[in-house]
Amino acid sequence: MTHPAPTDPPPCDLPPSGPAPTGLPAIGPAPASGPPTTAAAAAGLPFGRAVRGARAEAAALAHHVVRYPAGLVPEPRPRDCPPGPAADRAQRGPVLLLHGLADNRAVFGPLRRELLRHGWAHLHALNYSPLIRDVRAAAVLLARHVEWAAEAHQGRPVTLVGHSLGGLICRYYVQRLGGDAAAPRVVTLGTPHEGTTAALLPTPFPVTRQLRPGSDLLAELALPAPSCRAHFTALRGELDEVVRPGRGAWLHHPDLHSENLLIPSVGHIGLPAHPLAVEAVRRALEAEGGGAGLVQRHAS
Repeated sequence: MTHPAPTDPPPCDLPPSGPAPTGLPAIGPAPASGPPTTAAAAAGLPFGRAVRGARAEAAALAHHVVRYPAGLVPEPRPRDCPPGPAADRAQRGPVLLLHGLADNRAVFGPLRRELLRHGWAHLHALNYSPLIRDVRAAAVLLARHVEWAAEAHQGRPVTLVGHSLGGLICRYYVQRLGGDAAAPRVVTLGTPHEGTTAALLPTPFPVTRQLRPGSDLLAELALPAPSCRAHFTALRGELDEVVRPGRGAWLHHPDLHSENLLIPSVGHIGLPAHPLAVEAVRRALEAEGGGAGLVQRHAS
């Protein structure tokens, strides 16, 4: 399969099946790059807009701090999930949500509410230790959860949604462990698909070494994957201060079917709860074969 060289997604609005939330900017391409001192500067944002974005990110952090304790306890995992309404049985398969490093399932509160409102009755958020040492080992554990979800939902395909490191774990499972058969659709939010220079800083988390540009893990993920048939949708926040450079949150691989989407005026922490990101995830889950209509396909 031959694909064009990666470029920024073209300007676009949300598809006709539903307008963008009132008062929010349309999803579009990244502005021209500026000096890479901060995410706002690297995006070439006007000062006022950058300040508003920083305030929004601070507010998102404050809200998440309040929600965080509620997500510390793992949610119960029923042996069998009862079927939902007829429309749900026909269209809505199970969704597994995987948080980022040093976070927990509470980060997906707004997304879960929106998906529930639109008929996804089978949502399961997972927790994992911030002291994990290897994405590969975490992906093996994820495989067990996917097997449980498929069995509990009568063998229906499982959709994976991962924020930050969680998205990389989902990708490794699908791409390298053959998980695309059970989980044919993956949505990542602020995931360092190409690594992040922030991982070069000292941290207490052993797994960050695998998030450095050029790590052995990322080199493995860059290997050919001609048999992977999963469809990926990769979202990145315009003001992401964690995944640097920002384009590293997009997925470009010659063998993977991927769509890359920029969410304006939002940072790393606020991305999973941002109304445009929540809407984009929902549309990606609804679209046959992925998020067609949101953006043009980008598979480098």
